[in-house]
Amino acid sequence: MDIHEYQAKEILSGYGVKIAEGGLAYSPEDAVQRARDIGGHIWAVKAQIHSGARGKAGGIKICKTHDEVADAAEHLLGRRLVTHQTGPAGKVCGRLYVEAGTDIAKEMYFCLLVDRSSECIVMVGSAQGGMEIEELAISNPEAITKIYIEPAVGLLDFQAREMAFALGIDSEAMSHAVKLIRGCYRALRELDCSMLEINPLVMTGAGELIALDAKMSFDDNALFRQTKISELRDKTQEDPREMAAADRGLSYVGLDGDIGCMINGAGLAMATMDMIKLAGGEPANFLDVGGGASAERTEKAFRLVLADKNVKAMLVNIFAGINRCDWIAEGVVHAVKKIDMQIPLIVRLSGTNVEEGRRIIAESGLPIITADTLAEAAEKAVQARNEQVAKEAAAQEN
Repeated sequence: MDIHEYQAKEILSGYGVKIAEGGLAYSPEDAVQRARDIGGHIWAVKAQIHSGARGKAGGIKICKTHDEVADAAEHLLGRRLVTHQTGPAGKVCGRLYVEAGTDIAKEMYFCLLVDRSSECIVMVGSAQGGMEIEELAISNPEAITKIYIEPAVGLLDFQAREMAFALGIDSEAMSHAVKLIRGCYRALRELDCSMLEINPLVMTGAGELIALDAKMSFDDNALFRQTKISELRDKTQEDPREMAAADRGLSYVGLDGDIGCMINGAGLAMATMDMIKLAGGEPANFLDVGGGASAERTEKAFRLVLADKNVKAMLVNIFAGINRCDWIAEGVVHAVKKIDMQIPLIVRLSGTNVEEGRRIIAESGLPIITADTLAEAAEKAVQARNEQVAKEAAAQEN
């Protein structure tokens, strides 16, 4: 789960991280009032969307008058910002963060994240901040320092000082840098963060360390014990299909293809998508219905897949272990009859009670295409998709 910049900064300020004064705005009038409350003669008006690279997309405006603040807010509110992280669909800006201007003497990059490959928390830093870390990794990888933290031991003082030296912090600000790094680590551990990034972390002309931008992501599986964090979720920034699935207890990830998938088990789902690609098709989604695919759950999954109007064919691939093929078959038949599907459906069943499941499908009287193997199911799904596309094209011509 991601949160907005202003939310991340509010959290980090509670852990001793210094931030610039700022306020939230939902209208140009709000933005001007926030600027008046802050005072000074320069402000940054920032679009609040769940994405990095907002500056490149025109989502951050530096303003020197109240009129410029109002104009910037008018321009950004309701605008769809497209970055390399949002994809071509972009994300709509519904709120702004107006922040006091900062006298920047030095920009740095700092990040903490969970590294599953090493089973550690990795601390990443660079004296070259204010740019995308991916670009820096390509252009100058030597400028990036990584320090691995053993979770059972925690962040040690010498590791915090080592990172501060890597950031180019001088001796006068060393104690402040160590305090900031330790505060960030505490926030990561206590709040079940999967990633905490400050880019840029700046040194001001007065020698203060300030988090000029902040990004935090949280482990969805830990939200049950992080109620205050879960309340920060902004569903308008997330894929509505994925949110609908999460609300129904389904694991769903929307993709750009046109062959819908309903599968039990994440590994089988990945293999099925690979087979669809190998057969020349493009999967429209990842959908794992899990081990308890009842008739009601199956119907919810069908409706979720078919809500994507790009879907031209649907593939159901079930390997029944804990589940049973006859239960799945009954659920599929129930869902198809209730929904009145208008696109081809391909079903492949394997595992417990597979013969009974196939019998239920065969005797249903429904135009369901069956397959015995995963490869056959993928090929039939691609073929059915091609025929459906041709059929719709012919209907439009007539």
